[in-house]
Parts: sequence; structure tokens; C-alpha cells
Amino acid sequence: MILYFISSSSIPKKIPTGSKFESWRAKKEANSLNPGVSPEGPPSSEENILAPVPGSSMPAGGLSQTASPLEPKMNATFVTLARNSDLWDIADSIRAVEDRFNRNYHYDWVFLNDKPFDETFKKVTTALISGRTRYGQIDKEHWSFPEFIDQDKAKDVREDMARRKIIYGDSTSYRHMCRFESGFFFRQPLMNEYEWYWRVEPSIKLFCDISFDPFKYMADHGKKYSFVLSLYEYAETIPTIWDSTKKFMKLHPEHIPEENSMKWLSDDGGETYNHCHFWSNFEVGNLNWLRSQAYLDFFDVLDKDGGFFYERWGDAPVHSIAAGILLKPEEIHFFEDIGYWHVPFTHCPTSEQKRLDNKCHCNPKDNFDWKGYSCTSKWFDMNNMDKPQGYKDQSD
Repeated sequence: MILYFISSSSIPKKIPTGSKFESWRAKKEANSLNPGVSPEGPPSSEENILAPVPGSSMPAGGLSQTASPLEPKMNATFVTLARNSDLWDIADSIRAVEDRFNRNYHYDWVFLNDKPFDETFKKVTTALISGRTRYGQIDKEHWSFPEFIDQDKAKDVREDMARRKIIYGDSTSYRHMCRFESGFFFRQPLMNEYEWYWRVEPSIKLFCDISFDPFKYMADHGKKYSFVLSLYEYAETIPTIWDSTKKFMKLHPEHIPEENSMKWLSDDGGETYNHCHFWSNFEVGNLNWLRSQAYLDFFDVLDKDGGFFYERWGDAPVHSIAAGILLKPEEIHFFEDIGYWHVPFTHCPTSEQKRLDNKCHCNPKDNFDWKGYSCTSKWFDMNNMDKPQGYKDQSD
């Protein structure tokens, strides 16, 4: 038997509906703007202000000693692409993010869907999240076949990939999702208000307390993109993506910095792609970079070549190649401290001291970073970074 213990203060005693729900939500969002105050429960619950613990400057509720809840928050949001049917899987992810980080910071959370979100989805997610919750419906032009795609050809490709049993090879919706995450999520009206984003998907786990603000860390250290897991992409899904990349580099040499991460992407000086990519189901990044002319030009070249539909290009290699060729290596960050799981891979901090300090509950033997199919070791080598103590014990 597995028992789940959830703090009763996290669960509203009664979720109001209709206009009462909207009123409660508005009050909750107003309180979330003050990180020193715990958001109110619904009208039937009592106010819950974080009072100081006797003999300590720490508020009740266990704010981390290294967190700075009274500092101004960054202009940032979590963002999730989900459907109504994903509710209970995303609820697991929300609990992980709130318990390990956001209960101290109360950042907003934007949910995006190609269909309208139902009231149950909104009520449950609003109740679970300490910051503001916002819900947007994706325009059809961002979730459909563009006019330049030959749909008969695209159908033939899906059928062929189905016969070859390529993962998601026969899926139309998966292709729309990958194209959307590659080129359109950051253009949604709700996202236009923010500078930073943290992508969260359903059914993820966070294994460690996050006792610092990743958004602030990125800003303070000049970072624009970050990752916790990297691996090789399925070659059958992206046979011509590097051809399109080389076309872009020839068309737009003005966007390519003198120093980038080409050595991580290619083992032969850029002639071919070695398929390394950052796993984009976790990423913290700068939205202004994605809105830059460099990234938009890159996406436009790839999009017009049709590989999202004529092959099965994922958003992970798209983001990774873009970061690798358009950013300087020092603008990309590996978050060693953030323990993370998305089926089937685990990032568990290699350092035992970090695991203890951050109350991690992951098994270090499950850490994927130093396995043969990971590209993280290559990232360390390219950047002349010292690998953490104990990494050899976690390799194949």
C-alpha cells in the first residue's frame, strides 16, 4: 500500500463555482503578487498568512533559508501545453513544482490548449497553484497544416512511419504540438507579457528542493537557455533537419556568433548532425531570445522546408540546434541541482552533498547524465568543465 500525505493547508475546503469561483480566483491572484503572503483559500476558508516561527526570521511553512521571498519576482511564468484530459497528470506535476519551489515564490502559470479549458481543469489547477493561473486557447493557424504543406504527401509519410513503427510516426496531433512548441508558444498573447518561461509537462517529478530562483540565476548570469537532460534524437525522425540548418546558416550568417556550440552538435565541423539535443520537456529560457530575429529566421527556414509534417521533427532538436548555433556556450546552462524525471529518464544530482542539502529523494544509480546515450558528458567536455565527483560510478 502507498500512502500519499498532502498538507491540508494546500487544499481548499470548498471550491466555489461560477461567479464565486471567479471572485475567489481574483483575490487569490492578488495575494500571489505578494510573495510574503500565502494565497487565500476559497470563501469558506480562513486567511493563512505566513507568520514568523518563534525564535526565527523564517516564516511558518518552511521557506528555504536561501530563498529570498521578499525580493521582487522576475517577470516570469511557468507554461504548460495540456488538454482537459491531462488534468490529473498535470496535477502531479503542479504538486511537485509547488512543493519543491513555487510555494516560496508564487510565480504565474500559463496553460495553453487547442480547445477551451473546462471549468474542472481551471478550478483544480487554480486551487493547486500559489501564483496566478491563466488559460489560453491556441489560434487555429498555430495548430493546423500551413497552406504550403502537401497534405497527401504528409499522409503518406505518416503511413510509412506507422509501418516502420517509428514512435509517434503516425500522429498528426504530435506534429502540430512539435511545430507549436518550436515556433508559436512564445507568440501567444498571454506569453507576450513575460520575459522568462519554465516549461512543465504532465507527470513529471522534481526530486530536490530548489532553494534559489532559476529565473533570477539565468538573468544574473547572462543565460538564455537551460536544460537538465540531453540525449540523442531518433535519426529516423529528422533525416533532413541538418540540411535545413545548413541552408539557414548560409542564408543568415549574420545570426551565427563566432563562438557557439557547433562542436556539441556535430562531430565533423558542421558537415553532419550527431543528433545530440537538450530534452525540452524541461527548459527554463528567455522569451526575448525566442522572439529575436535570429530565432524567428531559423524557425521560418525549417518550417517552410516542411519537416514537421514530411518527417517528424521534434521541438527538442529544433530548440537545441537553435541554441547550439545561435547562442554562445556561456549563454546555455546545465541545472545540476534540479533533480528531475520525465518518463523514462532521470536527472539526479551527481554530488551526494547536493542531494543531501536539497533533500533529494532520487536514486543516484538512476542518473542518466553519464550513461552512453546521454550527451551531457559531451557538453562538459566541449566546455572544458570539470565533471562532478562520483560521475564515474554512474556511468555505464
